[in-house]
Amino acid sequence: MRTVVARGVAFFGLVGLAVACGAQTRPAATRPATQPRVLPTTTVPSPRPATEPSGPLPRVVLEIGRGDEDWGRIVVELSVDKVPITVENFLQYVDDGFYDGTIFHRVIPGFLVQGGGYTSLTEVKKTGLRHPIRCESRNGLKNLRGTLAMARTRNPASATSQFFINLEDNPNLDYPSRDGWGYCAFGTVVEGMEVVERIRDVPTRTNAAVNVDRSPSQPVDPPVIRRAYRLGGSPSPREALLSPFEPGPDEQHRTELEGRVREATPEEMPDAESPPEPDAGEPAPE
Repeated sequence: MRTVVARGVAFFGLVGLAVACGAQTRPAATRPATQPRVLPTTTVPSPRPATEPSGPLPRVVLEIGRGDEDWGRIVVELSVDKVPITVENFLQYVDDGFYDGTIFHRVIPGFLVQGGGYTSLTEVKKTGLRHPIRCESRNGLKNLRGTLAMARTRNPASATSQFFINLEDNPNLDYPSRDGWGYCAFGTVVEGMEVVERIRDVPTRTNAAVNVDRSPSQPVDPPVIRRAYRLGGSPSPREALLSPFEPGPDEQHRTELEGRVREATPEEMPDAESPPEPDAGEPAPE
């Protein structure tokens, strides 16, 4: 009898153990999948085009004088939205102090006054001269009275520091001109045109260094840019805009440019950079 009872207890003990094990191995109830949290969307404004100015157009002051005389100042507003490479190049020269002490070495009434490259009538300023930039003359800007434009040689991508101020409307210098490029206007005189006209009226003589001029164009006593500086401070220029070999706005322009641009150090740059007088033939050779 005791044996039967013991076997019964053992049997039911095994059954209970199996039930307990089955309860432990039963898979747990699965929770429903958590849906990802959807964040509210925000509209990010599109970046401005690279050529759109983020504020007022930059302005530069040129303080002009001669000897002990203070002639006043010329203020130019620069079209960085139209010709960013040309404007940044000009501003780099301004910020570097390159123009301080340079002269207006070429004066032709009814045409232009030109400066930014000589410290005397016989001495070209080469210290601090930068590599040439490509020609941005296809910008829609015209060489109108009171506009500022870059001087260059026959090579359309040879402009460095020299610039000129148009004394009259000069459509012969506009793109495409006679060479397919023209001269790049990049700013406008907004103050001091009377100072420009005073430069225009200085006595001149024949300029043997510029063989395109039929008229006497060398000032006997040249006016001086005593100081050039930009209004509103001097932010650092973008290094990418200082390369003379940036591609043009389209493939044809890029191909033309690569075929006509040569590498040059500042010491190799030509001394003469001169747009020709109307109907006076080609610009001065390199």
